[in-house]
Amino acid sequence: MPATTFHGRRAFSIENPTIRVTVLEEGGHIAEILDKATGVSPLWIPPWPSIEPSTYDRAKHPGYGTDSESKLLAGIMGHNLCMDIFGGTSDEEAAAGRTVHGEASVARYAIEGGADSLHMRAQFPIAQLAFERQIRLVGGNVEIRESVENLSAADHPTAWTQHATLGPPFLEKGRTEFRASATRAKVVENDFSGGKGYMKIGADFDWPNVPRIGGGHVDLRVYTDAPVSAGYTAQLMDPHRDTAFFTAFSPTAHLAFGYVWRRADFPWLGIWEENHSRTFPPWNGRTLTRGMEFGASPFPEPRRQMIERGGLFGMPGYRWIPAKSRVETRYWAAIARAEHVPEALEWNAGDAIRFA
Repeated sequence: MPATTFHGRRAFSIENPTIRVTVLEEGGHIAEILDKATGVSPLWIPPWPSIEPSTYDRAKHPGYGTDSESKLLAGIMGHNLCMDIFGGTSDEEAAAGRTVHGEASVARYAIEGGADSLHMRAQFPIAQLAFERQIRLVGGNVEIRESVENLSAADHPTAWTQHATLGPPFLEKGRTEFRASATRAKVVENDFSGGKGYMKIGADFDWPNVPRIGGGHVDLRVYTDAPVSAGYTAQLMDPHRDTAFFTAFSPTAHLAFGYVWRRADFPWLGIWEENHSRTFPPWNGRTLTRGMEFGASPFPEPRRQMIERGGLFGMPGYRWIPAKSRVETRYWAAIARAEHVPEALEWNAGDAIRFA
């Protein structure tokens, strides 16, 4: 598995005749899942230059901002892992050097493998966790296995979220469509958009019809066509299903994309929308994204608030990693040519993964 570069970053790629997957050495991000037939990867590439997180210096790199998120933003790309927090830090944690979404998104990973599989390892010394990820290509499907080992002698309450973010050219205003095995949902309780959103703050609703400010509803299954907007909603995945999924469809590329996972591992799907609303560095009003963030927690928030919230709709909002113990999960990404949006991504017996 030869080392390569991707948008100026140290990276490793694996591929088969159908797809190519590229991961970044620093941050461990899955930077692309490329469909070779169309030349399109649905995953988001930021519009600003990307640097290795280890080289970030607040004084030398003010273009990435000057807060606890800046080191993450300097190197973020595609699908990043949030662990052991999902969201921001407390003031005290920020002063102590913690970054938004935890160490996993800025750590350096040891990566090895072959032509169509790879193995990644990293340790997160502040959280005292050891992490491993294995990625294997199976046709147009990507099998991902992860394990987390608690190195400490204390049980550890942790957030564990797969922050998969989609961007152009796959993501288009008013055109890209989505489906998900979601049920009850809630808009984040604070003004996430800085006054530029259309969602009623703190509203409970049934997926996909989010209440609009001023009345009415918006269908979250189609990406907004608003000139400027932002928002975040937390979706509880269907508790009557063993697996959970989301699918996305580009009518321009005729391409379907999605993830499927065990609902017991990741009972929540957070949907983050950034539509040219953030005008400060490094966003500068240029970013179009939709994050489809499946994980153990409903909202991005500091650990203290996560624990105080406890959960939502009767479902816990974090998971425990027992002392000196290892927990594992497995999930899939899939990409395929399609003429219309798939209503589901199925994970059947024998690891048969298919759009339906």
